[in-house]
Order: sequence, then structure tokens, then C-alpha cells
Amino acid sequence: FVTPLTLSTLSQSEVIVGSFPRPNSGSLQASTRHIDLAQWADLMLIAPATANTLAKLAHGYTDNAVTTLAIAMRGPVVLSPSMDVDMFRHPSTQANITALRELGYYVLEPEHGVLASGLVGQGRLPNLPKIQKALDNILNYIHQDFKGKKILITAGPTYEPIDPVRFIGNRSSGKMGFALANAAAQRGAEVILISGNVHLQTPRHVQRYNVQTAKEMFTVVMKHRKNKDAIIMAAAVADFTPLKPASNKIKKESSDTPTFTIELRKTKDILQHIGEKKGKCILAGFALETEDGVANAKKKLKEKRLDLIVLNNPMEEGAGFETDTNIVTIISKTGKIERLKKMPKFEVANIILNKLSKLI
Repeated sequence: FVTPLTLSTLSQSEVIVGSFPRPNSGSLQASTRHIDLAQWADLMLIAPATANTLAKLAHGYTDNAVTTLAIAMRGPVVLSPSMDVDMFRHPSTQANITALRELGYYVLEPEHGVLASGLVGQGRLPNLPKIQKALDNILNYIHQDFKGKKILITAGPTYEPIDPVRFIGNRSSGKMGFALANAAAQRGAEVILISGNVHLQTPRHVQRYNVQTAKEMFTVVMKHRKNKDAIIMAAAVADFTPLKPASNKIKKESSDTPTFTIELRKTKDILQHIGEKKGKCILAGFALETEDGVANAKKKLKEKRLDLIVLNNPMEEGAGFETDTNIVTIISKTGKIERLKKMPKFEVANIILNKLSKLI
């Protein structure tokens, strides 16, 4: 409907329709144009983002100019899906959107209304002022204040073996820690993420190490903790582990009584250990409390020598484990307390990073 020449004339900018420019076009080098543009842009918007484009980005396909540039981008990539309602609702499309969010893409929700097919449902492209407002909000907290900084983040649960089959664990999904890693990387930090057993994709530009037990978490954290500007301990590390895990599966028939006893011992306190030797590193921890939250969090803040602690209560709806939102209270070592309303974990992550940025 609109030719490249027309659009180029009106915008007074180059219009890209292929992965490589035409010979003698005076354009950027053919072999590196997607890299040059990816480094030049503060943000990339794909609007409309079709089901096909979402699928390609979710699985790393780079067979056209748009997907090639999106994969090369270091800054935020914003996707505004637009398609027929049944295409949008399809499980594969929804799975791709979930995967893209985990990878660090921003996905704007399409609007509800009359579609090109004549059907009514969700799938319309938002109007331009709404898209522009969303971009402004993203740019407001995605800035390169952590460029050149090194940050270590822990996430997820630890699994403490009872025998080769069973373990003691918790319900942590790792989403808060991964949101922190994603946000920090987008703000320019060099991020190391140490994660327990979770089903999340690694955010772009994040170096990830997987662990299973509290002992493994301690070992890997100690290995990578040096020369960090900040350490954020968001993992739900087990406080206790079986004293003598069985070498073979424990059979129900092996006991003549209806009860079974497992002797536990305390795990190493990673946060305490780092706090004692943190030096100039800024240290932030999390406190998951179901009662006397602020008092317990303040106690942990002091005992672990933290600069910041983030308190939440899993009993509150929309907070804690396995949710995409969180309700937290941020307490600084100066005693300042700030309670946030319920919001997506990615937004919570950026607010936490705002606090750390000032401390660093």
C-alpha cells in the first residue's frame, strides 16, 4: 500500500525491506547493518507483531530484516501483537508470548474490538498514543545506569535430597530473581545468574549457572562473588537439609510404623557469609515472612549486614511464589520503609535496581 520510496521520502530516513542493502545504495555495510542499527537504537518496536514473527523470535529464527535486528538488539524490544482473536488465543501463540516475556521482550496486550475478519475479540493493535505512552514508560526505567557494573543474582529454590528420588524443596518459581537479572542486563549490567531448579528461559545477555542444592548454591556463589558491584540474593535457599540422604530409594515397606523420621541439619548461611566479607559490594536480600514481617526483616537486615532487604508475604494474593506479580516492602539499612502496591515482578525489579543504583 505504501512503497519504500514513499515512506523514505516522507520520513527522510532509510527504509529497510531486506536483510542486506542494495549495492551502491550508500547504506550501512551489508554484513553488519543489523548490528549497527541494534547498537544505535535505544528501543525497537514491532507493531504489528504477527503470530509468525512472535513464533520466530521465541525460537531464535532470523530469516528477515525484522527478526535479525530484534535478535541483535541489546536494548529493549517491544512487541505489539495484532491478529485475529483465535490466532491470538491459540495455545502455541500464548506459549510463544510467555517465552518471549521470560526472554526479556516487552509484550503489549492487544485491544478488544471488531477485527478484520468481522469477529469481535482480543487482537486489535492499540491506538498510537497508547503505544507511545507504553514506550515512554519503558524508556523511563530502562536506562544504562548499570553499564560497566557487575551484578550477581541468585534465584529459585534448592532441592535437598532425601534419597535418589525424593527431595525437600519449596514453591519458589524463580520469577523474581529472573526479573531482576533481566532488568539489570537491560540497564547495561554484566549479570551472573545462579539459579535453582526452575522452568524459565535465561534472559538475554545474562550468564546463567544452574545448581540443585544449598551446598551447590554456596559453592557457585562463593566462586563468582568477587569483584561484584552488587549481589542480590533472591533465591529461596533451604534452611535445612537431610543429615544422611539414603543411597537407594527408601521403600515404604522398610518401616513397620506409620511414621518416618528424617534427621535434618542446618545449611550454610550464604547471605551471612557474604555479609561478613562483602567489602564495598552492595548486598541485598529477600525476606519471606508470614508474620511480624517488618520486625523479622529488620532483624535479618542487621544480622546479615545488608544494605537493602525486600520483604514479601506469600499469604497475600498476588505476592510470593509462582505469580507474575509481587507485593513487596523495601527496607534500607537507614531504616526507611517503602511499601509498594501489587505490580508485575519486572516493575518491582526495576524499583529495587533504582535503590541499588543510588547506593552503588
